[in-house]
Amino acid sequence: MPKSPRRPSQLRGRVFRGSAAISRGLLTRNDLRSSAWRPLFRDVYADAQVTVTHRTRCLVVGRWLAPPGTAIAGRSAAALYGVGTVPPDQPIDVLVPVASAAVTCGGRPSRRPSGRPDSTRPSPRRGPMAGLRVHHGEIAPEDVADQAGILVTSPARTCWDVARWLDVVEAVVVIDGLLARRLTEVAALRAYALARAGHRGWRSLLRVVDLADAGAESPQESRTRVRLVLAGLPRPQTQYVVAEAGRFIARLDLAWPDLKVAVEYDGLWHDDPEQFHRDRRRLNRLLGGDWIVLHLTARRLRDDFPGFVAEVRAALRARGLRGRA
Repeated sequence: MPKSPRRPSQLRGRVFRGSAAISRGLLTRNDLRSSAWRPLFRDVYADAQVTVTHRTRCLVVGRWLAPPGTAIAGRSAAALYGVGTVPPDQPIDVLVPVASAAVTCGGRPSRRPSGRPDSTRPSPRRGPMAGLRVHHGEIAPEDVADQAGILVTSPARTCWDVARWLDVVEAVVVIDGLLARRLTEVAALRAYALARAGHRGWRSLLRVVDLADAGAESPQESRTRVRLVLAGLPRPQTQYVVAEAGRFIARLDLAWPDLKVAVEYDGLWHDDPEQFHRDRRRLNRLLGGDWIVLHLTARRLRDDFPGFVAEVRAALRARGLRGRA
């Protein structure tokens, strides 16, 4: 029979440095190659029974691998604040002070990229559980916060960075989430951008903030709203409540109440037959009240959004909308 791999109790359920485990006599190098342990980065391992998340990997980078002054940033910072879900195999965004001559990626030194001070380069490492996405830039003291003992960019700086690093739609998704959790406010983000007028990225943040909305309740709702606006349609209200004689009728994902047109995003929860039944009954009451309710599925959002935009535009025009739409 094959010998069971060694799993010392001191390391069960933990993430640890391989060299430390060896020096303490808990494991050998051959033990680390067994199925009991999962390599995360150079010299960093996890118990194979531990569920490794993006947050897990961020904590490893922040505590053990990042040079002094480096902060978890971008989507990774947002995830640490509880906004969005980043797959564990995606690179971790780190912001390295521009004065740093080098950054260590999983224990390996790499040269600082030349050119603009806020450039991005992929991690030199390969593999599903490794990789940093390194950005260089100025980091003011107010731009970082302590999260679980590691440096993370502040909510405002996180918004600034995603506005520069991501496309407009995805940047709004992140900022909507930070606004919804009340980690920042639109007025504060505008002030943050204007205080940095002339610096690379300030206009990008203003543009994204103008499209953001704390009322969005899911990333797909954010994507739908922003793409409708970018397609030239008037901005809808989020989570609009329909009432009649003071009695609640429905709450709509996106609505143009003056025209009685609404958009509902049908997410995965519609796989629940009972929820689907309640939702359709609720919307039937709206239809009886002369509302037009258009439904968008994940498939149409992905494969036929222009067709859906045409349907929304036609509904708005049928209700009397004039102008660009």
